[in-house]
Amino acid sequence: MAKPLFKNYTFELDKNEKKILLNFCKTILKQISADEKFYADVRSFTSIIEKLNSSDTEIKLTKEEKTKLAFRLKENVDHMAKQIKSSGFFKRWLYKSAYKQYKVLLDNHFSN
Repeated sequence: MAKPLFKNYTFELDKNEKKILLNFCKTILKQISADEKFYADVRSFTSIIEKLNSSDTEIKLTKEEKTKLAFRLKENVDHMAKQIKSSGFFKRWLYKSAYKQYKVLLDNHFSN
């Protein structure tokens, strides 16, 4: 039996998870939109933002969108972990809640 070439990934996200992902995707889009070598990423994240803005609780992502989003989330979680280790009390306190939210989101929906 052959594997399907194109597979849609369906995620059931609550209101808070959608809001976190929406802000995350908008931030990434601001960072990479100026560089032309990230054209495919810009297109993918624009599509993800459109899907997150819909009122559906189920979000359907393509394999490309899922892998790009999971990769960026993993990079962000790793970066925040480094920042927490090397920062002072106040900065650590600010980063810790965001780190926990991204880590739970990554573990629940985007881990393999």
